[in-house]
Amino acid sequence: MLHKLENKDLIVSDRGGVVENRHIIHASVVDATGRLLFAVGDPGRMTLARSAAKPIQALAILETGACDQFGLDDADLALMCASHSSEDRHIARARSMLRKVDAEETDLRCGGHVALSDVVNRAWIKDDFVPTAICNNCSGKHAGMLAGAKALGSDVKDYHMPTHPMQLQVRGTFEELCGPDENILLWGLDGCNLPAPACPLFMLGKIYALLAASADVVKNKTITRNGTNQTRTGYLNRIFEAMSRYPEYVGGEGRFCTELAKTFQGILIGKLGADGCYGLSIRESEQTQKLGARGAIGISVKVEDGNINILYAAVMEILEQLQIGTPEMRHALGHFHFPKLCNTVGSVTGQISHLFQVRSA
Repeated sequence: MLHKLENKDLIVSDRGGVVENRHIIHASVVDATGRLLFAVGDPGRMTLARSAAKPIQALAILETGACDQFGLDDADLALMCASHSSEDRHIARARSMLRKVDAEETDLRCGGHVALSDVVNRAWIKDDFVPTAICNNCSGKHAGMLAGAKALGSDVKDYHMPTHPMQLQVRGTFEELCGPDENILLWGLDGCNLPAPACPLFMLGKIYALLAASADVVKNKTITRNGTNQTRTGYLNRIFEAMSRYPEYVGGEGRFCTELAKTFQGILIGKLGADGCYGLSIRESEQTQKLGARGAIGISVKVEDGNINILYAAVMEILEQLQIGTPEMRHALGHFHFPKLCNTVGSVTGQISHLFQVRSA
């Protein structure tokens, strides 16, 4: 198996034609019924979703009734799903969310860190600024968790703990979406101090397919929570639409998640997970039908060594091989598909090569 992976399921980077790195790629392409359609590498690889779990964590928050109770709008919802760049607009919206929830920055259980944006970091260094919790790329999600905890009538002090009602709500939501396979879920601790779900890659693909299916108004069961009758499809649709309409809050200036949603204009949305994980929700179209999908499709990708630039290149290559969107759309993101490998004076030192092929499952 290792020999097969080394020779086929790879992206390779070279320097002057000499192979420097081999990056093993895993991916699953799943339709909304849960059928695995295509794969790269091991589609069953147990994978920590990391921030690719945020749309479903946001679903759990929505189902507490918190957004209605505290007046959190779709731009706020987009920030809940974000790994944002700590730009001024991101921090301002996170602060606005805290005001709506009647919470303080000191209530957040995530710490500060270096921004995901080089531009922001340079400005911080120039101003001798030390980032705090509100600057965390996950601050929108944490503000949402505070809202959810309050909507559940729970103490917000320990909202991040696995045994807190808010986190039990998140766990239950993931288990319900996994269906009969809920026992395959595992849990770790994420970088932002919240529980992090892990599941086989194909299961993450299924979850993202369900997210896309909601945008196609696919009927789903009605659930009852907290005395109110709401459809989960409606909540998933709201998340898809929020990420699609407000992509600038999901990532930031020049970031892949933002540029992807902008370029594909409602066809799909995507979400990065740290250490080389990605989830894509793709609405039903003539292209997905040609792939044999029943309804929308979800794609989950994992780069074995966690390289984020290689991850983006792999996502774009999969979209190319599956012919998702128009050639113009895919070409517009060519700098992610084939990133330039340059040295400190800007000279091109090599290139990457996509050796993997998406195979029928």
